[in-house]
Amino acid sequence: MATDNRIHFWRRNQKVPGSLQPVYGAQHPPLDPRRHRPLKDTPKASSLNAKSKKPATFHEFARSTNDAWDIDDEEDDGMFSLKQYSSSPVQSRSTPQTPRLKLFKSPEDTEPLPRPSDRQEPINTNHDQYRLDVESGPANGRVVKSCSDAQLNVNAARNTLQKQQSLPVRPVIPLVARISDQNASGAPPMTVREKTRLDKFKQLLASPNTDLEELRKHSWSGIPREVRPVTWRLLSGYLPANRERRDLVLQRKREEYFGFIEQYYHSRTDDNHRDTYRQIHIDIPRTNPLIPLFQQPLVQEVFERILFIWAIRHPASGYVQGINDLVTPFFVVFLSEFVDLSGGCPHGLQHVLICSFKEDVENFEMASLPLDTQRNIEADSFWCMSKLLDGIQDNYTFAQPGIQIKVKALEELVSRIDEDVHVHFQRCEVEYLQFAFRWMNNLLMRELPLRCTIRLWDTYQAESEGFSHFHLYVCAAFLIKWRKEILSMVDFQSLLMLLQNLPTIHWGNEEVGLLLAEAYRLKYMFADAPSHYKR
Repeated sequence: MATDNRIHFWRRNQKVPGSLQPVYGAQHPPLDPRRHRPLKDTPKASSLNAKSKKPATFHEFARSTNDAWDIDDEEDDGMFSLKQYSSSPVQSRSTPQTPRLKLFKSPEDTEPLPRPSDRQEPINTNHDQYRLDVESGPANGRVVKSCSDAQLNVNAARNTLQKQQSLPVRPVIPLVARISDQNASGAPPMTVREKTRLDKFKQLLASPNTDLEELRKHSWSGIPREVRPVTWRLLSGYLPANRERRDLVLQRKREEYFGFIEQYYHSRTDDNHRDTYRQIHIDIPRTNPLIPLFQQPLVQEVFERILFIWAIRHPASGYVQGINDLVTPFFVVFLSEFVDLSGGCPHGLQHVLICSFKEDVENFEMASLPLDTQRNIEADSFWCMSKLLDGIQDNYTFAQPGIQIKVKALEELVSRIDEDVHVHFQRCEVEYLQFAFRWMNNLLMRELPLRCTIRLWDTYQAESEGFSHFHLYVCAAFLIKWRKEILSMVDFQSLLMLLQNLPTIHWGNEEVGLLLAEAYRLKYMFADAPSHYKR
């Protein structure tokens, strides 16, 4: 019954769907009815019945209209020259705006589509390259697709490629920046220059008496990760320059630290030290909360012992929030010295830190190391952190006067090097202490990924007063780095939110190197010229 209804429907309707009609606003250009004959006057191919009659069934209608867009015309401008078939003689006439929808290339002339990034070349006018199919049935044993479908498929494919090509391409860096990811640009793990620098460091470290000034000179632009642990120990003053004495000093200092543990650590539950230990116990889980390494209970216990012993031995300051962050770079660098995952790594022991097929330090299980190794890492981290804090202890005494002085110095420096930024802060009523206090208290560790902090501390270790003096100019250069974004914020809230959440997650060695170079320029211009640019 349904079949009979469909047959009667096609017989009743004179204007069958799909007949060639001018449709304005469609995908293809509008058609001029004066320049196109109705479908019933279009000559049929030799495979169809030459007798003109109305379609009696849907199948006849489909066969009679499947080439509705097959208009075999030529353009006078020579863009296309189409073959004329004896089985379907069609008169040629000039139709510049007529769409060509059923063009396809011969199998022998098939070429890949151009990439979206390439410029579109002019259409080839070779007479034999393209041909127009006006047959409504199968040709040479293969079914010819509808002309409009073929063109739409090509357009869809090109549009998809163009969308993919328009997306921004940048290196994939995890939200938790790996401490071993030293090069965000994806450079090879070991270049000729890096190999030469590494050999130079090894030569300096292997000498009977290491030239510390020469070591600082080479360390300013970054220390190779293979020699960073021993270099940091030397530059911080933890190890002597004399090579023969180093093992004895290490043994003595490590034993001394664990002597402090036996002497003081049990007092963490006493009334005098209970509050200090409680605050340390609260702050440790907040140290790098997104890195699995620092969420291990064994690692947290190591940090608690280091910070508690330091607080007991420095009663003038005691423990202050922010000191817990300063242990992290030392701990990670000294841990990397003992992570032996180099089996199969073509670049040796330390290069496992940059091999994607090896385990990262940030996911390393501390419990897998021997107990003696764990103790060595803990003791070395304590002594190097103590050496650092000895130079900036006034940052953590009562009222933290060192930080107050540095923030005021930063404000004066910015007012001299970039008055527009300084005035903009005043206009938005933003005080430097509201964002720069953390920069001084944590040495920019909350502003930069851990890999960038380690690279930054290479230079701080090389500078004579890196943590106490040069850090001021690094903060000034860091602030001016975001000048454009700062000036675009027009109110207090948006400006402060920007300064507390600066987008540095994708930073690498290149960005840190530029920051340090600008800081060195500012130091060279202003450190010994207090009235320079002063208004």
